[in-house]
Amino acid sequence: MTEKAKAEKLNQKKKIVAAMKALSNETRLAIFEYIRAGHGKGRIDDEKKLIVCDVASNFDMALSTISHHMKELRNAGLLTCVRDGQTVH
Repeated sequence: MTEKAKAEKLNQKKKIVAAMKALSNETRLAIFEYIRAGHGKGRIDDEKKLIVCDVASNFDMALSTISHHMKELRNAGLLTCVRDGQTVH
């Protein structure tokens, strides 16, 4: 196995570990499942993007807490978020 292949395999393992760590938190898993299952499509903006505050409205937690958990999911490569002014999609 070449050094490049070894490095790529190690990088893949690191991504898997990061995803598993992120999903090991019960709240993050619930948020991820909610979005993945399409429940978050109740209200989307004109560009068909899910709005973070709508995800938060389905959980009994502060918006800042949901935002933190979504940041962890994004850092693990499980979500893609885009900020448009004060709105996060």
